[in-house]
Amino acid sequence: MRYLHILLLIILSSGTDLFAQTDQELITDTINDFIEGTVYNYPDRINSAFYPETKMFLYSETNPEWVVSSEEYASWYSRRAPGTKNNRINKILSIDIEGGVASAKLEVIVPAFGNRYLDYLLLKKLKGKWLIIAKATSAEPIPKKPEAFISKPAKEIILEGLDHPWSIVFISETDVLIAEKNGGLVRADLSTSERRTISGIPEDLAEPVLIDSAEYKKGVFPPGSHGTTQRYNAGLFEILTDPEFETNGYIYLSYSAENDQKASALKVIRAKLTGDELTEIKTLYVAGPYSHGLFHYGGGMVFGADSMLYITTGERNFYEYLNPEIPIAQDVADRRGKVIRINRDGSVPEDNPDLGVSAADGVFATGIRAAQGLAEDPVTGKLWFSEHGTIQGDELNILSKGSNYGWPNRTTGRYRTSDYIPTEIPGNRYTEPSYWWDHTVAPTGLVFYHGSEFPLWEGNLIVPGLSKGSLWRMKIEDDKVVAAEELFVNDRVRLRKAAVSPGGELYVLTDEDNGKLIRIKNLNK
Repeated sequence: MRYLHILLLIILSSGTDLFAQTDQELITDTINDFIEGTVYNYPDRINSAFYPETKMFLYSETNPEWVVSSEEYASWYSRRAPGTKNNRINKILSIDIEGGVASAKLEVIVPAFGNRYLDYLLLKKLKGKWLIIAKATSAEPIPKKPEAFISKPAKEIILEGLDHPWSIVFISETDVLIAEKNGGLVRADLSTSERRTISGIPEDLAEPVLIDSAEYKKGVFPPGSHGTTQRYNAGLFEILTDPEFETNGYIYLSYSAENDQKASALKVIRAKLTGDELTEIKTLYVAGPYSHGLFHYGGGMVFGADSMLYITTGERNFYEYLNPEIPIAQDVADRRGKVIRINRDGSVPEDNPDLGVSAADGVFATGIRAAQGLAEDPVTGKLWFSEHGTIQGDELNILSKGSNYGWPNRTTGRYRTSDYIPTEIPGNRYTEPSYWWDHTVAPTGLVFYHGSEFPLWEGNLIVPGLSKGSLWRMKIEDDKVVAAEELFVNDRVRLRKAAVSPGGELYVLTDEDNGKLIRIKNLNK
């Protein structure tokens, strides 16, 4: 103990700061002063972030070369009472440091005007303090007339000839990976339409087969069946890139995996994309047991704001009577009919919910029938998922830790097995859906829209559907859908996925033999 006291005295006398901030942290603090000042109307905090008389290059409709000083800019935020919150959302996207100079990129969203733009900041370290010495923005003029806000969505085919595409991920604005449910993994250049096939897809990928019609109607599908009904739920599902893809090259795939007995289960793998080949394949999760049911694999995936991997697993039953006494989706020991949360290496996070000693690894939420779409709200960080019902019963839900979403004990629709009565489980509490349809939609891969092309759609949830080929725009306030608009009612096609590019372009994938990647553009832009 005496030596510890001596060591502390030496450190203190030398003036060493054990808690000194890094340059990255100091720059973040400076930028946060700027952000907090603009969000909560604190002009002093804005001024504290800038070197005196810093020039700020802004933009107005009448003056594209609008330049003001940082002091003048800060004075605009004295018009409202300090602490009054502006409807303005900021996010630091990147910080690059080189010696005593740094650059930073911020995303700024102003929902009231449908604006999303980037701020670019140049910072310099002066006498131990980082200050902003220049600012430029990518902002465009704010529309001043109501008609400038009117959206006139139209479809533009970017790619076709895809084999029932299921999901898409953007490596850049034009470089994409597309997973085909009945095909493989395609890498495409959207600027040239050039495409290449990625090799190395796991050999246990279940192939589509034909099932005897009588067996199909019973919901029992033994191996080796042939007939007139296609095994349409099997195949390659979601594809994601790792949050650190630029440095590690990892991608994540979900698919229906088949064993030697021709039974199948949802499997999630991680692989490294090396050129046009998948290497270093690692199995992260298998939602077993393997079975001969051919439906409801789930397979939706997303990385949350916590960088954890979330996966939807289907309950795998076509008819409700095939459930055991404790329904699959309600049995915490069964990996099917759940939302799974794991680390990027497949391990289980320590802060997952405690659902009892019998709970399967990774189970985060229960009571799921057949969920495919998962999306993060970039403003709130909450995860939403789409849920397939049977006869009606299609839902949108907000994911929360340990929640039970009810299936099959609770549903907003009806059962295929008309006389089915699920076993009531004492003590269970069920989470109500945030939204449900009174007709069949079959909602799939949803996304929150952000971009400049559709100003009034900023922050809306875009939900494609398989049934009747519907596409929905949902306006959300306080975690509730307050308005729903169906788009392209006279131009329907089965839709599997909606996605937004890094630059804010909205795309959808069609579920067809001649599958298409379609950009949704605004004719009124």
